[in-house]
Amino acid sequence: MGTQEVKPAFYALRSGGWRDYVTLLHPPYTLWHLSYVAIGAALAPQFHLDRMLWAFASFFLAMGVAAHALDELKGRPLRTRIPSTFLIVLAVASLAGGVAIGVGAAVAWGLGLLVFVAIGAAIVPLYNLELALHTDAGFALCWGAFPALTGFFVEAQTLRIEAVAAAAYAFALSLAQRALSTPVRRARREQATTTGIEPLERALRALTWATVALAVALVAARLR
Repeated sequence: MGTQEVKPAFYALRSGGWRDYVTLLHPPYTLWHLSYVAIGAALAPQFHLDRMLWAFASFFLAMGVAAHALDELKGRPLRTRIPSTFLIVLAVASLAGGVAIGVGAAVAWGLGLLVFVAIGAAIVPLYNLELALHTDAGFALCWGAFPALTGFFVEAQTLRIEAVAAAAYAFALSLAQRALSTPVRRARREQATTTGIEPLERALRALTWATVALAVALVAARLR
């Protein structure tokens, strides 16, 4: 009787075809970190739903697609069958799309956004190709604090104490995520086992939905 293959992530689908592209998005984690954009936006003194949605689109392309495509290109941690050439094209096109949205937003709402666009464009290759910032603190800064600050700035065109507090929250929660997810990744991808990691994965699922629920609650409160 053969042993069942251990998936590289609890959310990974069976390898092949369209399923690889869903897995590539790291759906729970992408939702989690997009929630930081919403939390930052909802705390701004004035709230514009369209601005938040455009910020969502930009971060989804840059973080959800481009960053994860580069991550998969380096070592195939999710074991997808997506051709390397297409991963590169996907990363470049998605990052360009995210930057284009950011530049358009800066022209429409305030050129100060260009600073955030430039930082975001640099973070993706630097972090996901492991050229710099590839530490627990770097992860928390790039994918936690930065989305929260950007979400606030998109709405307010300035940063205030609320934005700093939201960024601190996102930074700390991202560190907690990293502390839980690192042993999970090692067990699944290096040791090919799920023994002992079930409580960690339950915590990751719970924190994902808790963060999404908080973002939904804050945005809903601003829409009333």
